Amino acid sequence: MKRFGHRGKDGKRSEKTAVAGISFSVKKGEIFGLLGPNGAGKTTTIRMMTLAARPTSGEIRYEGLSIREHAREVKELLGIVPQHINFDQDLTVGENMELHARLHHMGAAERRARIAKLLDYVELSDVVNDGVRRLSGGMKRRLLIVRALIHRPRILFLDEPTVALDPQVRRRIWDMVKDLATEGVTVFLTTHYIEEAEALCDRVAILAKGRLLDIDTPANLRAKTNLPTLEEVFLQMTEKKK
Repeated sequence: MKRFGHRGKDGKRSEKTAVAGISFSVKKGEIFGLLGPNGAGKTTTIRMMTLAARPTSGEIRYEGLSIREHAREVKELLGIVPQHINFDQDLTVGENMELHARLHHMGAAERRARIAKLLDYVELSDVVNDGVRRLSGGMKRRLLIVRALIHRPRILFLDEPTVALDPQVRRRIWDMVKDLATEGVTVFLTTHYIEEAEALCDRVAILAKGRLLDIDTPANLRAKTNLPTLEEVFLQMTEKKK
């Protein structure tokens, strides 16, 4: 649970519950989607799960480790791909990756090998010496994934990873996500593109007004509601909560 306190015009303090009653577990190598309309509590949930915000109550554990007691160890398990591009625009592609690897205390030889391997994986080796400003939107999205993977995280958070990208680039990133899951990386995805969740996710959780409405595979959710697409399931569930 996460509550926020604020003072009204009369000066009295009140609290608002952002999320409550959310409980789920995610398996290794699973692609898990978190869906919900604006204001559903997705961002707050992600912030708590990535240690950017402290839960008011409840418990979050990774591989048995509590985020309250083992924050440093948990952070080493996580890779985070934010929605917004946040590279140092004055550095080259390689320099940005080098900086991030140094922050994870990687040795020089390991840094060089890891950066080269990942840039090759996303087909960006030929722009390693280019300034980040020169990259297209799709290239920057792929580079965000590279940065998140440098320290070999076991759990990857993708926050709207294909927003504003053309369909071809979006499909390319989908293939990357599937490959990572096949290699054993657990992927936690938030997206407003419901067809993206249907194509990628093994299971999805649907939130509205800070509450968990349902959690299941896309196929099971369609079967429960007798609707042909996950998007229609999503719309039906969330409309009822308005």
